[in-house]
Amino acid sequence: MTKKSKVGSTGRYGARYGLKIRRRVLSIERLSRKKHKCPYCSRLRVKRLSSGIFECSKCSSKFTGRAYTYDG
Repeated sequence: MTKKSKVGSTGRYGARYGLKIRRRVLSIERLSRKKHKCPYCSRLRVKRLSSGIFECSKCSSKFTGRAYTYDG
């Protein structure tokens, strides 16, 4: 059996760019892709649209935050 890989979404880079940078990218991508809590309806339905712009799929409100996360 082979070892289990822990590279996640940064597996697309293969052996390029160095381990430290790939781990940093992995943590940023995990933060940006997770669901965030909406400040208006308090549901975990907020997704990132683009850099710093977030939208709730429940109440359709758009608001701004940091580049990768919303710190509401």
